[in-house]
Amino acid sequence: MVHQRRAVCALVALSAATFCYVTTEVLPIGLLTLIAPDLGRSRSEAGLLVTGYAVVVMIVALPLTRVTRRMPRRPLLAGSLGVFAAATTVSALATSYEVLLAARLLSAATNGVFWAVVFPVAISMFPANIRGRIVARLSIGNALGPVLGVPVGTWLGGQAGWRAAFVAMAVFGFVTCIAVALVLPSVKPHQSGGDIGPMPDRRRFVMLLAATILAVTGAMGAFTYMTVFLLDVSGFAATSLGMLLFVQGSFGVAGTWAVGRVLDRFPLGVVLGLLGLITAAMLGLYGVGASKVLTVPLLAVAGMSFSSLIAGIQHRIMQVAPSTTDMASASLGVAFNLGLASGSFIGAGLLATAGVRVIPLFGGLLTAAAFALLACHEVSRRRKEATTTIGRSPDLQPVGHSAAHA
Repeated sequence: MVHQRRAVCALVALSAATFCYVTTEVLPIGLLTLIAPDLGRSRSEAGLLVTGYAVVVMIVALPLTRVTRRMPRRPLLAGSLGVFAAATTVSALATSYEVLLAARLLSAATNGVFWAVVFPVAISMFPANIRGRIVARLSIGNALGPVLGVPVGTWLGGQAGWRAAFVAMAVFGFVTCIAVALVLPSVKPHQSGGDIGPMPDRRRFVMLLAATILAVTGAMGAFTYMTVFLLDVSGFAATSLGMLLFVQGSFGVAGTWAVGRVLDRFPLGVVLGLLGLITAAMLGLYGVGASKVLTVPLLAVAGMSFSSLIAGIQHRIMQVAPSTTDMASASLGVAFNLGLASGSFIGAGLLATAGVRVIPLFGGLLTAAAFALLACHEVSRRRKEATTTIGRSPDLQPVGHSAAHA
């Protein structure tokens, strides 16, 4: 086991790295109106900087994880961060849309490997009985990206140009790369992603991936157009949007921290409970979203439950991984990005046809479907186990059968 102080320092460095990746992945959303005119492109073309990123992650995550599975984890993570920082630097210096897009896609290629490895590496440094807590602590970096990284990057872009925001993320990426290289202990593949989960179960694994796609599609479909909903349905002023999104994001950070205290004891219960909460919040926004007083707490619950849910699913996926945990994490990354791309695409269609009011309903129905899928599978599985146990119990065999064997 790694020395505790070094392990904690390494965990902080890895959490900072997750912050870098999450912030940089969605940063163009906040800078869309600045990037498009500067490079002579439409806003929809600039939006492909995010969509294309997600598509590349879906395509390369599993193959690259398989190719790099025998590499020592410290140079792999530090190398991924180094390439990420270099690509982000090229993004900042890009004088054409094509160069910027190419740099983004290179960064996305490292994203798939990074997310496949970072969680298995983090839990390998700590005792097995607190793995859920470690996953939640590492996920705080993810949660801080939307609430801190993107708003600050958007503000910096507005003050000094969109390139300044990418320069800041590149510098932060290089610093994080150095920190990971210095403080992360030597971790061999078999110490992190080389082992199957402690409760390997292929059917549970597949169901969890399917539920992830449903939940992320629903939640991201709603969150992508939440500002439009708050303006057009709830009637908030544009000047209030920053504070409302801060409430949503800050509750996400707090929820992720709190979930770490119970995740090790109730891994499946946490996932189901958070799916129930986000479903209630989404359906509540659909039902009473016209009320400003009720919208704010519902927005907070939605932000808290979704950010926490990501940590809960990540922990559970590594528990039931039927193959190596790094491949399981890569699969989860593919599922998440598929849900992200699908949610924003379907949400755009709903916005254009049915209006923004129905988007939270769409989100709530899909998260409810994810809840039902996991809950029904678990109930069915436990019934089968109970039936098998009863059938094998010698105390419950028919009398004549027992006498014959006696």
